[in-house]
Amino acid sequence: MALAVSGNLRQDLHGRGQRLTPQRQRVLDLFERTGAGHHLSAEDVHQQLLRGDSRVSLATVYRTLRLLTTMDLLRQLELPEGGKRFELATDDDHDHHHLICVACGRTEEFESEAVLEAGADAADRFGFKLLSSRLTVRGLCPSCAAIQGGDQG
Repeated sequence: MALAVSGNLRQDLHGRGQRLTPQRQRVLDLFERTGAGHHLSAEDVHQQLLRGDSRVSLATVYRTLRLLTTMDLLRQLELPEGGKRFELATDDDHDHHHLICVACGRTEEFESEAVLEAGADAADRFGFKLLSSRLTVRGLCPSCAAIQGGDQG
């Protein structure tokens, strides 16, 4: 998969007057190794690249994540308090939803037919053409709930 994506990335970047830099390739390779369904912050990406002896600045990581997101190679997930996580966009990307801990940022994916139906119903009711339905549920994971003194129901 990496070669096909890299070839497409090289062409897409060239078409935009940019090039496939080693830093951009390393970020994309990291997401491909990590796989679909894993959510990384810019800081996570930066730290993992540094552990792999890749010299790249945090500013470059932010710019690269933004670029790969606009090219639909990565998907951006908004977290509480303005944080962002990124995940690999795949060809068989399906409508999935996220459960996010507002304290630590732990993110779990889930699927729900009811959410998809609600999105389709709302689109029909207002005359929209449905493109996707994604729901973000915020809460406290079990560890954070225990630290905060129990259930926050």
